[in-house]
Amino acid sequence: MSRRWIAWALVCGVLIVGCRPVDRERAPEPVPTAEYRRVSWSQLPGWENDAAHEAWPALLETCRARGSRAEWQAVCAAANAATVVTASDARGFFERHFDPYAVTRVVGRTRETSGLVTGYYEPLLFGSRTPSERFSTPLYARPPDLLTIDLASVYPQLKGMRLRGRLQGNRVVPYHSRAELYGSSELKGYEIVWVDSPFDAFLLQVQGSGRVQLPDGETIRLQYADQNGHPYRSVGRYLVEIGELTVEEATLPGIRRWLAANPHRVEEVLNSNPSVVFFREEKLEDPMQGPKGALGVPLTPGRSIAVDPEFVPLGAPVFLATTHPLTGQPLERLVLAQDTGGAIRGPLRADFFWGFGLEAAEQAGVMRHQGRMWVLWPKGVATPWD
Repeated sequence: MSRRWIAWALVCGVLIVGCRPVDRERAPEPVPTAEYRRVSWSQLPGWENDAAHEAWPALLETCRARGSRAEWQAVCAAANAATVVTASDARGFFERHFDPYAVTRVVGRTRETSGLVTGYYEPLLFGSRTPSERFSTPLYARPPDLLTIDLASVYPQLKGMRLRGRLQGNRVVPYHSRAELYGSSELKGYEIVWVDSPFDAFLLQVQGSGRVQLPDGETIRLQYADQNGHPYRSVGRYLVEIGELTVEEATLPGIRRWLAANPHRVEEVLNSNPSVVFFREEKLEDPMQGPKGALGVPLTPGRSIAVDPEFVPLGAPVFLATTHPLTGQPLERLVLAQDTGGAIRGPLRADFFWGFGLEAAEQAGVMRHQGRMWVLWPKGVATPWD
C-alpha cells in the first residue's frame, strides 16, 4: 500500500473527516513518482550564461543549515574555503563538486520533463497592535489547542507526513477551517496585529511570511509558525470555476481587481480556501535580508525556490529553466531549494522567490509558467533517490 493511501486511511479513520469509501470499480489514480537521470553540464540550457556567483550566498546559507550532515560535509567544507568572485568561479566550483540530475515526473505510463513554476514574494502590509475601523483584519499566533500528529512516530513509512487537529472530548477531530475561525471567537486573544485589508492578510498567509508597518513607523516581520491542517485551495481557481474570471484573468492583479469591484463577496471568495496560516513575530534586524524559509535560513531573492521535499531534497542546488514572467524571455539560473509550500506538490513543481517590494510582487503575481529542473547533488555521495 502506498504511503498516500495509508495516509488517506489514517485521515479518515483517526480524524473522522467523513471521507467517501473507495469506488471498488475504479482503480485509484496513479501516484506521481520521479526519475532522476545524470546528465552532463552541457545539457543544462543557459548554464554557461548564468551569473552563478549570485547564488553563492544562498549555497553558504544551505551549508550553515546542512553542513554537519554526512552528505554535505565535504562539499560545504570546500565551499567555506573557496574564493568565489565571478560567475566562472562559481560554475567551476559546482562542476567540480556536483553532478546534475534531470528530473522527470512519472504518472502511470506518462513521463513529463516540465512542470509548473510559480512565484512568491515577501509582502508589506499596514497594521496596528490594536483594532480600529481601519485596522480590522487580525493575523494570529499559533493557538495552543492546535495538535500536530507526527505519523512517522507510529508508521515509519510515513516520514515527513503530519496531521493537524484538536481534541473534542477524547477524540481528535479536524481543526477549524477558515470560515469557522474567522466567523467565531475561537482565536480571540491570539491576535498579533490587525491589518487594513482582508485580501492582503490572505496573501500574507499564502506567501508564508511578510512585513507589517505599524502606525509609529516600526516594521515587524511575521514568520510562518503553523497551519490549521486544511488543504490550500486557490481562490483564483475558485473564481474561474464559478465563471467570474477566465484562466488568463486569474492572476494576482486580476483577482485584486475583481474583489475591489465585488466587496460584498470578499468573505465568500477567501473562505473558498479553508487553509489558515499562523505566525510568530520576529524583529526586522536587517531589512535587506529575506525571511527564513523551511530550511531555517534567510531566502535569497532570485536564487531561492520552494519545492516538494519528498522529491527535491531541501538545501540542494537546482538548475531551473523557465520563463521570465514580465519579459517572456528564458529564465535559466542556478537556485537553491530552501523552502516549501502548501501548494507546492510533486517532483516538477517550484515556487520562485522574488524578494521584497512592489517589483517582486508584480513579478510573482503573474508568474505561472512551465519549467524544467535539474537537481545538483554532491559528487561521490549516494543520492536520496537511490
